[in-house]
Formats: sequence, C-alpha cells, structure tokens
Amino acid sequence: MSSIKKPKISIFILCAIVIVAIFGSLLYTVSPYQFDKSAILQAPSLQHIMGTDRLGRDILARVIKGAQASLLIGVGSAVIASIIGLVYGVIAGYFKGWWDKTFVLVVDIFLTFPTFFLLLTLVSYIDASSLILIIIIAITGWMGTARLIRSQSYQISSQPYIKVLKIAKVPKFKIIFKYFLPILGPIFFVSFSFGVSGAILAESGLSYLGLGVAPPNMSWGSILSDGKSVMQIAWWVSFFPGLMIFLVTFSLIQISDYLQKLFNQKNIN
Repeated sequence: MSSIKKPKISIFILCAIVIVAIFGSLLYTVSPYQFDKSAILQAPSLQHIMGTDRLGRDILARVIKGAQASLLIGVGSAVIASIIGLVYGVIAGYFKGWWDKTFVLVVDIFLTFPTFFLLLTLVSYIDASSLILIIIIAITGWMGTARLIRSQSYQISSQPYIKVLKIAKVPKFKIIFKYFLPILGPIFFVSFSFGVSGAILAESGLSYLGLGVAPPNMSWGSILSDGKSVMQIAWWVSFFPGLMIFLVTFSLIQISDYLQKLFNQKNIN
C-alpha cells in the first residue's frame, strides 16, 4: 500500500496560527481596543497591515486577540465533547444491556434537534462568555464521537480474549484501560481534531448572529460580524478574520483526514 503523505503545509499553518495567537500581542503591540477617528475604515497598508474597522481599530491586532478566544473555545469544547463521547461510548459498548439502551435513547433525543438550532436556543437564554460557549458547544457536540466509540467498543468487547478476561473476572477498568483505550485512541484524536474545527465554526456562526463572545471581548466570528455592515466599502474588515477561520478549519480537516487514513491503513495491515 502506498504511503500516506503528511499534511505538512496544514501542520505548518496551524502551528503558525497557534504561535501568533499566543505570542503575537508581544510582537505586535498595537491595542485591539484603541479607537482612532483619523483612521476609520483604512484599507490595508504598511501602517495597518490588515486595515482598520469602522471605529478605526487595527484589524491585525484584533485578529491576533480574537485568535485566543476562537482557539480556546475550539480546543476547550472539543476536549470536553471528545472525553464525554469516549466515556459514554466505552460504557455503552462494554457493558451493553440497559447502558446501551440508555445511550441510544439519549443520543436520539439530542439528534432530534438540529445542532446549530439547539445552540441558538441555549445561547439566547444565557449571557455568552468563552466558558459558557465552551460548555454549550461541548454539550451539543459529543454525539458523533460517542457513536464512533460505541461502535468500536462493541467490536472490541466481542473479541475472544476480552470474553476470557471477563470470565477470569479481571477488573473492568483494567480491561478498559489496557485493551480498549489503546485501540480507541486514534479514533479519539480524529474526532477531537474534527471537533475543534466544528467548534470554531459554531462559535463563528453564533458571533456572526450576535450571540457569541460579548464585547469588549472578541473572537474571529465577532470581528467578522462587525464587518458585515461595511462589507461593500471595506471588504478587509470581514475578509481577514474569515480567512483565519478558513485556514484553521481547512488545516484541521486535512490533519483529521490524514489521521483517519493512517488509522485505516494500520487496521488493514
């Protein structure tokens, strides 16, 4: 079987954006909150590399600041959702019986409502903050991981050596940690990487509708939303945060595809 090419460009882009989010404000010291009446809606230039918005604020400084919230929400919600999906899926796949019936019922209830509309409903009744968004996006985004983990756990628990271990009364947690988690690990990381991109897009959609991170805090989605009223005369206000969202989600999808192909190749071999 031919070797799978690593998504080197995607990894580089993602690492570069993360580094800029962490250290960018130390290198680019312009305030993302500073109003400048003399620099309203200036196009990209040497003075303002990504231009300015309708209040004269520097877009590059705001994109760097917004990256911190967007990546924090994306990673934080994906971690929580993936862990919930892993734990719930393993329990349903290992113990089966009424555990599994409960799993199917709960997942069906969540899937009854379109995820984004469920997000809108929850956020509309709660003042949004980064922590609240992380929790809400995680609560509405764990089902996919759980279903994948449950399916794989079923296959593992059906293996003869697992049945022998159960008959020998080996502790359940020992079986799960020693035999389940090493196999489920790759699925977990694939689901996690997809979850990060999905969470960033979800937060961006909420912010675009005015339900995301509340001012004066900012995210890529809220910056993009600020530019929708001046889109025709100042394209750069929405373009650059939108470009960051695209680059991160595209890179994560490429990395997820690579991990998935690597996992499938390992299973075939």
